[in-house]
Amino acid sequence: MTAPDGSDEFYATIPVFRSFERLMDPALYSPLPSDWSIGVADIVESTKAIAQARYKAVNMAGASVIAAVTNALDGREFPFVFGGDGASFAVAPSDLDRAREALAATASWVKEDLDLAMRVALVPVAAIRAQGLDVRVARYGPSPNLSYAMFSGGGLGWAEAAMKRGEFAVAAAPPGTQPDLSGLSCRFEEMPAIRGLILAVLVMPVQGADPAAYRRLIEDIVALVERSPDKGRPVPPGGPPLRWPPQGVEFEARAQRGGPLFARRLGVLAYTFFAYCIMRFGINIGGFAPKIYIQQVVENSDFRKYDDGLRMVLDCTPDLARNLGERLARASSAGVARYGLHQQDAAMITCFTPAASRSDHVHFIDGARGGYASAATALKAMLADR
Repeated sequence: MTAPDGSDEFYATIPVFRSFERLMDPALYSPLPSDWSIGVADIVESTKAIAQARYKAVNMAGASVIAAVTNALDGREFPFVFGGDGASFAVAPSDLDRAREALAATASWVKEDLDLAMRVALVPVAAIRAQGLDVRVARYGPSPNLSYAMFSGGGLGWAEAAMKRGEFAVAAAPPGTQPDLSGLSCRFEEMPAIRGLILAVLVMPVQGADPAAYRRLIEDIVALVERSPDKGRPVPPGGPPLRWPPQGVEFEARAQRGGPLFARRLGVLAYTFFAYCIMRFGINIGGFAPKIYIQQVVENSDFRKYDDGLRMVLDCTPDLARNLGERLARASSAGVARYGLHQQDAAMITCFTPAASRSDHVHFIDGARGGYASAATALKAMLADR
């Protein structure tokens, strides 16, 4: 289903699909209106930051893009995807200026408060289609609570490459500009692997390869994962570990607006202690029920997605990791796909919860020792070897 070209209501008209095995069905994807724009952001030299064990800072930076744009758009739904060390999204023309301001402010905040360089860009869909590519979007619902966008058509990859070439750049806002990051937090601890290892998976098509062969590959990979316990979900059934003080106090304090940093730290410590007690003892307050919230955290976790390529962070057995690797190696030898895998011992979670009483809070999953960024590095190394 598609909305009239240029309609601000386009995304809301796309039906939600619930079975991830249908991911590659082209009928699920609708072309973006031609007057929309694609926002892209990533961390410069994220591999270096990861080598310095700054995994949490890199993930916080990527999630901050989604939080800032969501808050700038007053919480309205729009298509986005979290990529570990960055994010991509699409906005209607009426939201373009606010998205631009949010991107500029986020780039400035990431530099000043996280000591990371973030490049950001806004690319017109029309410019992408001029290259013979497209941006098509679907909505996957991992639970009845919310949906995540999936992208196809090759346009997101081209937009990211254009950003890295310096095209369509959005300049960072002046120093001291603070985006609205309300709801962005990282209070949960790392989630150790239960089934053997945490595997970050990145699979991209080879340009010019047979689309049918690539579709079969992705369907095979998804089918392997679907047969694994809990479909490889890295968030344990009882929710992520929660301790106090949380590891992410500093990041959350820096995401707060107003007042000196030490006062914000104290405020975050006090609030997270209050929240910890509520969660630890299962105290229902108003419309908030800890047991239901944790169940929703598990259900809403964004541990697999598609944005011109398949991305997954799985808690899997060594056998499953080996089977996935063998299937991907055959596809690579046949010139169908390029891929990167990265094994680690734990996963991490970064949360965006604008209102804890609502069920549509989102939880971004990545590997705790490099995750998606390290899988991308492995993919690049494979290309270099060839």
